[in-house]
Amino acid sequence: MIRSRLKGKHLLTGYDVVGYDEMLTKQQMIRTHYQPLCESLTQFESMEIDRRMRMADRLMRKQGITFTVYGRDQGVERIMPFDPIPRIIPNSEWERIDHGLKQRVRAINLFLKDIYHDRLILRDQRIPADLVLGSSGYRRQMIGANVPQDIYIHVSGIDLIRDVDGTYLVLEDNCRTPSGVSYVLKNREVMKQAFPALFDAYSVRSIDDYAAKLLRVLQHTAPAGVADPTIVVLTPGMHNSAYYEHSFLARQMGVELVEGRDLVFDHGYVHMRTTRGLKRVDVIYRRVDDDYLDPLSFRRDSHLGVAALVGVYRAGRVGLANSIGTGVADDKAIYPFVPEMIRYYLNEDPILQNVETFRPTVPSHKQHILSNLEKLVVKAVDASGGYGMLIGPSSTKLQQQEFAAKIEANPRGFIAQPTITLSSHPTLVEDHLEGRHIDLRPFVLYGEDIFVLPGGLTRVALPKGSLVVNSSQGGGSKDTWVLRNDPDLI
Repeated sequence: MIRSRLKGKHLLTGYDVVGYDEMLTKQQMIRTHYQPLCESLTQFESMEIDRRMRMADRLMRKQGITFTVYGRDQGVERIMPFDPIPRIIPNSEWERIDHGLKQRVRAINLFLKDIYHDRLILRDQRIPADLVLGSSGYRRQMIGANVPQDIYIHVSGIDLIRDVDGTYLVLEDNCRTPSGVSYVLKNREVMKQAFPALFDAYSVRSIDDYAAKLLRVLQHTAPAGVADPTIVVLTPGMHNSAYYEHSFLARQMGVELVEGRDLVFDHGYVHMRTTRGLKRVDVIYRRVDDDYLDPLSFRRDSHLGVAALVGVYRAGRVGLANSIGTGVADDKAIYPFVPEMIRYYLNEDPILQNVETFRPTVPSHKQHILSNLEKLVVKAVDASGGYGMLIGPSSTKLQQQEFAAKIEANPRGFIAQPTITLSSHPTLVEDHLEGRHIDLRPFVLYGEDIFVLPGGLTRVALPKGSLVVNSSQGGGSKDTWVLRNDPDLI
């Protein structure tokens, strides 16, 4: 066992391995790629750890690294909880993830183009047409519309988990307005400032060029013939949960951060109000959901978007990232069919598998769900952020009865999956390490080619035993290191 001077205790004394642990094997052996990290951690005294954690907290507060929690008594804005024990992914492990995500995003993009044009996959009955056309994310305004470069999902965040055997599985796809990449970048920055010595024994792949790569993707999204596009980030405003990220990315790219009131339709184009008058906008990185994007086409009471934006987009006079109508790919009822999309469009077997999923619209699946609610995780197909879920093993009989009634009333509105014990990772709890469940959200950019940011957002379920990693539900995050080369793995 690696020894530590942390209050005179062994660093991992009393540490319980539950399911698949990222650092320890079932035999309590430290995995090879974590051994240098453990050696480095032994060099820290307890007071030094505390001092550096306070430094990290000050850095986050000073830079305003926050998220917004709605409906909580303790206030609206909170600092993202940060754990300093980095997650480490060997290069060979990452290469498989990288290839699998590129394959998945390519197939989903082809699916989106198809369902708004030829609908071949529906004609061939590979996916039920009513599931797609009845999805709340399907936008009839996009039928027949040609989008720049045929790219619909320029930015995606694909959530991955590991099962008890350590196999990576795709939990869900986020293809509308995925958030969290600012925490990825800031976690790395904070780690370098507060815990620089932990990097000494590792060659970690850089993530510093994300904003530059995102900017090139947005430039690639410009209408035909526009050589030097004017790009803006469209935010719902400072009260949005991801406003920090919107402003951070705009600053990093050197483009304007705007709200709907800053943009106006004029002479067939979208313009930005400036002190020198109107300036044409060529590309909008929109962080506003479809429903609020254009009051003439969607919600008429919205003040967050731009009137006539859909018409300008359909006419090819402005680029949007992501495209309107990508929400259908986020529909959890569509998610089970992504492996079929990969086979249909790419003629390949999926590299990354889905979690087994049951659909109440299938009678046998529905019966299985209703008979096993205490064992399953039930999700509303349109919900996110950890809301609209029933985690069977930790639910009450009353909650199970409520969800059973909801499923009976609206089978299309739910899916169910086995309760998977997410992989766990050592997490600093006061003066020692305890295992906490984690997931991983890598970010994928689709421009001239497809780029996967090496690492991603590792979210941590901070309450002991919790499987819900969302920040809105008490989760935190940690830095994710992808190694440039492989040690001998255990």
